[in-house]
Amino acid sequence: MGDDELRHDPVFLLSRPDEHVIAAGAHRRFDHLGDARTHLRSGDGSAIVGALPFDLRRPCALTAPVEFHRRTGRWRGRQPTGAVAARVTEAHPEPAQHVRRVAHAVATLADPSNGMDKVVLARRLSLESSDPLSPWEFAARLSARDHAGNAFAADLSPAGPDFDGHHLIGSSPEVLVRKDGDVVTCHPLAGSTPRNADPAVDTANGHRLRRSAKDRREHGYVVDALASALAPLCRELDVPAEPTLTTTPTMWHLGTPIRGLITDPDITALDLAAAVHPTPAICGTPTPRARDHILAVEGDRGFYAGAVGWCDSTGDGEWMVSIRCADLGPDGRQLVTWAGGGIVADSVPADELAETSAKFRTVLSALDVAG
Repeated sequence: MGDDELRHDPVFLLSRPDEHVIAAGAHRRFDHLGDARTHLRSGDGSAIVGALPFDLRRPCALTAPVEFHRRTGRWRGRQPTGAVAARVTEAHPEPAQHVRRVAHAVATLADPSNGMDKVVLARRLSLESSDPLSPWEFAARLSARDHAGNAFAADLSPAGPDFDGHHLIGSSPEVLVRKDGDVVTCHPLAGSTPRNADPAVDTANGHRLRRSAKDRREHGYVVDALASALAPLCRELDVPAEPTLTTTPTMWHLGTPIRGLITDPDITALDLAAAVHPTPAICGTPTPRARDHILAVEGDRGFYAGAVGWCDSTGDGEWMVSIRCADLGPDGRQLVTWAGGGIVADSVPADELAETSAKFRTVLSALDVAG
């Protein structure tokens, strides 16, 4: 379904390999998660779409849309013709400073008295496009470049005046949580290495990642946290003992498909997203200590490393981790994008810088920016 078939202005899109959801118009807007959860239980038949911030103590950007359409097949939106003339205007921090930040985090993690096992550190780029970009055309470019058709776009205006006219747009490979009837699934990704244009080298990189003790330990923190959060909510929970390899056009990831059966039939996909977010994949562990470290080093992340998704009136829905994304400003020309990586005690700072550079390529390539 294209946005030109909608009767109202689009406010949300999530494209997945087998289906897509698009919503338009705003019946109600919510900047508080609790109000949106209450609305879903009110029984008025409407859905909730939008974005959750990294820090759930900050305002959300959730909408009860006028139109809610769920369709089979990946979304194929209209792309702009020609190249997008965009350029990087600022890097924060500069690469050398990010290396120093990672080195400091490694030293902190190596000290047993610090009380932290993992922390995820990100850096961001500010960009400017010579011509205004439509959020939906940008999402179409991202979807077309992703082998699975993953893409999302969410209007951030419900979060308040600071976000008026802003959109969060990206192509995330990571399912935070999905609910279909009484079945809940998650597919956490943690432990990563860049892809390579040489097929032999690329395959070797994937095999090396799967054997990496450091990356398997980093991944294990995420799986354990999700299992602990879901276990009290499920009558059955299947957590594979070994991770598998997941690919995107730019990265290899360790992933573990988790599946459970929900005990309470009234719990919604939005409830589940709130219960498991933020995971150690984008924050660290223990969560409070890692979150405080991130806020001290990076400041407020806004909606990067949050969640974006939908929940219908039956409670079914899907929420993706909001990574490989950008905040597009109201003029359609100013963008901010982020890339991060999990840091543990034996992380190598130069390798972590290379990982963030590779993750930036998802957004930069869609903007025709070399990187």
